[in-house]
Amino acid sequence: MKPGPQLLALLDKQYTSSKLTEMVFQRYDLAFKTDETGQPVLLFIGKKDGQGKIKGERFARQAKGHWDNKGKI
Repeated sequence: MKPGPQLLALLDKQYTSSKLTEMVFQRYDLAFKTDETGQPVLLFIGKKDGQGKIKGERFARQAKGHWDNKGKI
């Protein structure tokens, strides 16, 4: 799985700094952590299990618009 243009547009926005944000995007559950400037730097995408943890994949931002897949979660 690779983040598409719609998801990248969502991740290019500013959010509350140093916070974990959860939302639903299309058919996936998302959670992302932001840095001190409010830019998402760590992304979890997949489906939540019964305990509320996302089962899917983890991505880390390397540069603006570039996310590296860090494996399954």
